[in-house]
Amino acid sequence: MTVDKPAGTIPAMTRRPPSPRRATKPTDGQQGSRRSAGRLRIIGGDYRRRLLPVLDSPGLRPTPDRVRETLFNWLTADLPGARVLDLFAGTGALGLEALSRGAREACFVERDPHVARQLGENLATLGATERGRVVTADAMAFLTGPPTSCSLVFLDPPFRQGLAEPCCAALEAGWLTDEACIYVECEAEGEPAVPATWRLHREVRAGDSHGRLYRRDASPQHDAC
Repeated sequence: MTVDKPAGTIPAMTRRPPSPRRATKPTDGQQGSRRSAGRLRIIGGDYRRRLLPVLDSPGLRPTPDRVRETLFNWLTADLPGARVLDLFAGTGALGLEALSRGAREACFVERDPHVARQLGENLATLGATERGRVVTADAMAFLTGPPTSCSLVFLDPPFRQGLAEPCCAALEAGWLTDEACIYVECEAEGEPAVPATWRLHREVRAGDSHGRLYRRDASPQHDAC
């Protein structure tokens, strides 16, 4: 494609400080001069130990290695052949890790064009452009479009903006397979309401964030919910 836990406590994760991830926006001049602020390391699979540049953008940091290792240990059996949707993708750390570990394809949705461009370049560096697609769009707007059924979704919106709950609801409009896995990361003090077809499978607290892995159960008794 082309560019267009068992429950526990883990040292602080996420790509953002405690305040909302993109509370401030750089000026046009600052956008034009963004540089690499660090490196993202793929920690497992075909791209293991590959280092990729992370753009210097406010609040943008890859999820730490230890957190990703925990999450992907939970997902080991679900990754081979998975169709992945990475919403609010940022560095794309979760979607890239999924591709490395056997996912068939991944769609990365990121509204910041500079961050999206870097993510596309990182896919090219990995030789993964045939399996990874970057869409430069607002995640909620993207979810109003024609759905593609996905078996694994990563949802990591900016904190305290009320975005997790409507995104969860929108995913039920044809975006999920019957037994899809959905990982939702939000502020520690808030738990978004999720569709009745979702069952909590694992969760982890880390600093200001709380990650929850849900498994969808679309059996007939839940279809009307």
